[in-house]
Amino acid sequence: MRPPARRATGRPRAGRLLYGVSLAAALVVPVAAPAQAAPVTRAPAADGAKGQELPGMPTALDPRAEAVACTPASKEQAKKQDWSRQRLDLDRLHRHTTGSGVTVALISTGVDPGAEGLDGRVTAQGQAADDCVGQGTFLAGLIAGTGGPTPRLAGVAPGAKVLALRGTDRRGQPDPALVTAAVRAATTAEADVIAVAVALPRKDTALTRAVAEARKAGAVVLASATPEPPSRGSADEFPSRTYWPAGEPGVLAVADMLPAGARPDAALPTEGIDLAAPGAGVVSGGPRGKGHYLGGGVAVATAYAAGAAAAVRATHPEASADEVTRRLTATAYPADIPQLDAYAAVTTVLGDAAPPAAGAERAAEPVAVRDTSDTDRATGRAVLFVLLGSAGVLSLLWAGFALTRARARGWRPAGAGTPDRS
Repeated sequence: MRPPARRATGRPRAGRLLYGVSLAAALVVPVAAPAQAAPVTRAPAADGAKGQELPGMPTALDPRAEAVACTPASKEQAKKQDWSRQRLDLDRLHRHTTGSGVTVALISTGVDPGAEGLDGRVTAQGQAADDCVGQGTFLAGLIAGTGGPTPRLAGVAPGAKVLALRGTDRRGQPDPALVTAAVRAATTAEADVIAVAVALPRKDTALTRAVAEARKAGAVVLASATPEPPSRGSADEFPSRTYWPAGEPGVLAVADMLPAGARPDAALPTEGIDLAAPGAGVVSGGPRGKGHYLGGGVAVATAYAAGAAAAVRATHPEASADEVTRRLTATAYPADIPQLDAYAAVTTVLGDAAPPAAGAERAAEPVAVRDTSDTDRATGRAVLFVLLGSAGVLSLLWAGFALTRARARGWRPAGAGTPDRS
């Protein structure tokens, strides 16, 4: 169930970032870094508006540090809705569904069950309830958070439940055995959607079986198409390759995109991306305190796609996992990599066209994501020019017709009768 091969690339780095009235210009997001060593990086607020600094949410903690220092609580509150929620049209989506009755299994760094906006809807046992990094809680807020005192910062499916599962160690480093065990636990719990927010560099036989069992049980399985880019070096140093479990048959592989629609320059290259979703300058909460963070990356995009899958499952409970996947891709904004449209995925009436066959042949070469930032404006101008041109042509035709009729009447007013020529 894969479309032709795509090219993926990653994201820039920062520690503390500026959150403005519009985040279209905030393209700098945090990556794996020690939580206690977060330098301040200022990104310009769009349209000259005053911005607000938010701490960056890391994707992992420094594996070289002798002691684990968890991501500290944020003291800052975001006051505006970020671009990603506007792009996904969440305000309108929530008038149709909040994902109530659906359970999303999130395989990440864990989730704090008592986090702001998630209280009472998170199941997390053992190590899964200890989110030292904070990223899992950040992602859970994008999937099913209510936004707490800021409802416009709610997630895609604020009525859904979250089953938190650990796929990493306490510092956020992915572990194949943990990911496999988490997928199996999600299947046993009969989760409707399984979101794997990590990517492994090697195929694992046990994980392949676990994913196949999850799909057979009817779960929609999504996974990050690539890991987060390394903090050192360039993405150009890494050959294009498939990551797992995103490469498994039937798994929806998700990549991150910038506000303009393109993938970040630093993203790791890969093939077989099914869907792109917002993955830069995104606001959510964390496991400690009631403040907000700014984050991004492939895992953030995966969380948004998982929330959209939950919204679709709640609205179309009769749909199979493959039908939910098809709905997410068929209603996406058309681009080299289809771009998630959560509102359209829920509300569009689809035809009877069959989904792509499993194992369909991929394109020979990967392609770059098209920048769609000016598409709507260009389309509007083109339509206006066509309408104005058509009006001009019709005016000339009508003038010619009127002159001919007037000459035939001897230039007398219409209705005055034919002049007497006797």
